[in-house]
Amino acid sequence: NKIQIGQIGCGRIALTHDLPETMQYDVARVIAVSDVDSKRLQGGKEYVEKYYSDQKDTSVEVKMYGDYKELLDDGSIDAVIISTPDHWHAQPAMEAALAGKDIYLQKPASLTIAEGRELSNTVHQTGRIFQIGSQQRSVSPWPQFKRACELVRNGRIGELQTVEVGLPGDPSGDPEPEMPIPSNLNYEMWLGSTPYVYYTEKRVHSQTEVTSRPGWLRCRQFGAGMITGWGAHHVDTAHWGMDTEYTGPIEIEGTASFPKSGLWDVHGDFKTTAKYANGVIMHISGDFPNGVKFIGSEGWIFVSRGNVSVTASDPSAGGTNKAFAASDPKILTSKIGPDEIHLQESPEHHLDWLNSIQSRKPPVAPVEVAHRSTSACLVNHISMQLGRKVTWDPDNERFINDDEANSMISRAQRYPYGTEYVK
Repeated sequence: NKIQIGQIGCGRIALTHDLPETMQYDVARVIAVSDVDSKRLQGGKEYVEKYYSDQKDTSVEVKMYGDYKELLDDGSIDAVIISTPDHWHAQPAMEAALAGKDIYLQKPASLTIAEGRELSNTVHQTGRIFQIGSQQRSVSPWPQFKRACELVRNGRIGELQTVEVGLPGDPSGDPEPEMPIPSNLNYEMWLGSTPYVYYTEKRVHSQTEVTSRPGWLRCRQFGAGMITGWGAHHVDTAHWGMDTEYTGPIEIEGTASFPKSGLWDVHGDFKTTAKYANGVIMHISGDFPNGVKFIGSEGWIFVSRGNVSVTASDPSAGGTNKAFAASDPKILTSKIGPDEIHLQESPEHHLDWLNSIQSRKPPVAPVEVAHRSTSACLVNHISMQLGRKVTWDPDNERFINDDEANSMISRAQRYPYGTEYVK
């Protein structure tokens, strides 16, 4: 009657979001934690044990693993939550599936398109339950996203023509000096499949507190920046409303500014335009309000989180930005009939995952959906880096007649880390 859970990664998103959102449900029982930073590992153990102690449950003694593979070998664990940096998403999720664990994975699904395909295939082959952290698909705390997508799918704004996705860029940073590697950090493993670079604190995470935005989010070595960091959310919402959850764009053209110096080198201001096979055009840029605007032949719907954030450092929508708006307010209250399209209902995202583990029915954000939203973001990112138009074949997941772009579908992986070395 309990789902025994191991937490992989004990940083900001784990302690402020994934753990509290999961442990609030009686069916979940977190019994193990893993982290490459022993300070964070100890902090994760203490956090979980205090939570249960406050609930008058002192029977839980949380096991600690410096290597997540040892956690995956623990036969008492049924499922894992993976709250690690982006370059450590696909590999542990694949290995968890192969170890027979169900998986909750923070977005984006992968660092590269190739890794995402390997991840989706592995999860399907093993039959494990997989939920990506695309919380905008769940009605708590944001019922407006599902509602907006249902209204669009049922023609309340006429024929969908354009989608505008508002995403900010990231700032550049100063050069940072090489620093001694902290004795509590397994830096070699933290770098994982990416090339070796010298340690400096702002490249990794703070050694004094946990809740600040970590520096790796702004390093292209470990992720793509906001295009996947928040794009994985908003592009997923756009796909949901566009009915393109299992495909991707076919033509993409993007431009972006990238820092010329300093440690942080993910994109700053940018704009991309992507065409889908159904004729819908998606624009993504910081010029638009943070959120998703569906524009049809008979009106528009805008949806965002408003000012409700997951973590304190999430980009703000601004005090005047409504969470749900339309060209005609009557659109928002339109009744969807029993014979119309009703999208999958999910109460709260972590609860939906737990319910799926018990029922073995797919959750609201399964692995192929996760891969397709992430790969769409990464295709946009490749166009941004090249600064030109690219043509994408979403069925075969290759760029058409473009060796340069195809070389960016994957990255070289540093042995023994990476999806290529998963047994």
